[in-house]
Amino acid sequence: MLRYPKQIILSLAAGLCALSSKADVVLPKILGNSMVLQRNQPVPVWGTANMGEKVTVKFGKQTKGAIADAAGNWKIMLDPMPASAKGQDLTITGNNKITLTDILVGEVWLCSGQSNMQYEMRKNGKVNRPDTSTANSPIDEVERAHDPGIRVFMTDRKKQLKPDPEHNGWSIAQDSALRSFSAVGYFFAKKLKAELKVPVGMICSAVSGVRIETWVDTTAYEAEPYFKTVKVNADHGKFYYPMIRTIAPFALKGFLWYQGESNVGETISYTYKMKVLIDSWRKLWQNNKLPFYYVQLAPFLNSQDKKFTTESLPEFREAQAQVMKVPHTFMIVTTDLNDNIKNIHPPFKWEVGRRLALVALGRTYGFKNEYSGPIYKSMAVSRDQIILSFDHVGKGLISHDGKPLNWFTIAGADGKFVPANAMIKDDQVILSATDVKKPVAARFAWGESAQPNFYNKDGLPAMPFRTDSTISFKPVY
Repeated sequence: MLRYPKQIILSLAAGLCALSSKADVVLPKILGNSMVLQRNQPVPVWGTANMGEKVTVKFGKQTKGAIADAAGNWKIMLDPMPASAKGQDLTITGNNKITLTDILVGEVWLCSGQSNMQYEMRKNGKVNRPDTSTANSPIDEVERAHDPGIRVFMTDRKKQLKPDPEHNGWSIAQDSALRSFSAVGYFFAKKLKAELKVPVGMICSAVSGVRIETWVDTTAYEAEPYFKTVKVNADHGKFYYPMIRTIAPFALKGFLWYQGESNVGETISYTYKMKVLIDSWRKLWQNNKLPFYYVQLAPFLNSQDKKFTTESLPEFREAQAQVMKVPHTFMIVTTDLNDNIKNIHPPFKWEVGRRLALVALGRTYGFKNEYSGPIYKSMAVSRDQIILSFDHVGKGLISHDGKPLNWFTIAGADGKFVPANAMIKDDQVILSATDVKKPVAARFAWGESAQPNFYNKDGLPAMPFRTDSTISFKPVY
């Protein structure tokens, strides 16, 4: 059973009571004008009314009815619908009538995390231009964006708890609404819409500087054996309740996640925290197959803070990568997406969004595109060489800048890693080092400042790894 903090219950009750004199039927804030409904799956519409009140919902050719229960709650399910870019009205009628206007049907995704997911489009317009001669630069996107087929919704921790009598939470992705919206979320939507040719709705629930624990249902820890001794504190679930729970059961296609900066220093514990988060969100939406795609952290000098070492970030990235063992998940790599490794908020959010969209297109929508750079698969030792094999070779392995491959190291039995000579041969990487006659282990991009040049020909960077990993993560279901 879900448990909610007392203040959440009181706030919700107060919001509903405040409106009860104006309307018997009350909708959650997520249901509003200009929203996008998820295509090709049942779509819930829900709210509160007087106990026993008959509520009728009409959308297109569908008319559905429900009776408010003893607690005043009601819910209907619209039948699956094809995509529609033509705005339609959705009416809810009880003792009063609510008309929501300009409703589209398409694809809906929820993006969440901390500051790099929150990173607004207005900030995107202020980054250094990688090429000032480029026309139609993504840096200028916020100034020219005008696509009625992309809609955005920003959750607000305080306002989300109160129904909106004007039903104005959703907006077309343009002007002030877009300036305040997640750059990653917007560019994901733009790529998705361009390929799918259907409307896209993006919901953003992100808060700067927060740990993953704040996004997890507190009861979920009790179900995960790894956390059987963990004591839940005041921060656990702090944002889950007002910014995630209040969205459900709004029909979604999947989740996007960009968080971890506030948890660097952890290893396998973060892996399990992500598992708990994914499981609890899927349980909330009653769908254990909802896709969950996320972002590996970019290069950053964490060791500027003495509580970290130069290996704190690669160890954390390794913990992030382990989460891909959870079904229906995948991670994108961003080792090439920071032009200043002293900046924890790197630019190039348009590329982060695009790479997440490539994953969604390939894994969720069945496109035949390559959506990942090379991922370490296996290692073999031949005399004084290590031979590495990879998944996601794509069109072939390359040095992105034409220079010798960098950031590969190898070690012998003494465990001392030294820079390796690395060559690509038959879509494998051959490593050797003069001082290592009997190599036993290899590492790639194992450093917080690593910005390696090893890619596939599809233009996607390889995922950092080490063959001597000590992490053991076997999710149990």
